[in-house]
Amino acid sequence: MLETGQTRMCGTIASTTGPVENVLYSHPKVLEAAVVGVPDKVYGEQVKAALVLKPEEVATEKEIREFCSRELADYKVPKYVQFVDGLPRNPGGKVVKSRLREASQRAV
Repeated sequence: MLETGQTRMCGTIASTTGPVENVLYSHPKVLEAAVVGVPDKVYGEQVKAALVLKPEEVATEKEIREFCSRELADYKVPKYVQFVDGLPRNPGGKVVKSRLREASQRAV
């Protein structure tokens, strides 16, 4: 498993999380997005997206995955989608992806 915060392994294919986040940000209902790799017994890691929706918007995991599948290779489409009220940030305002990964591991 490769984990640098910005790179993930899925099988033998490494990809950056930035392009996935860019697609998620282009969804008309998404206000904020963060993508992390979460442990997977078969592939090492799978893509998980944490999303904050715009006020008054409602979306489903299926809707988000279908939207991503139009723009991304299959292995980049988030396997898991979590809707959150806010993303964890450090005092400088940067998203703390390690907290998202830790929360995912506790939920398993």
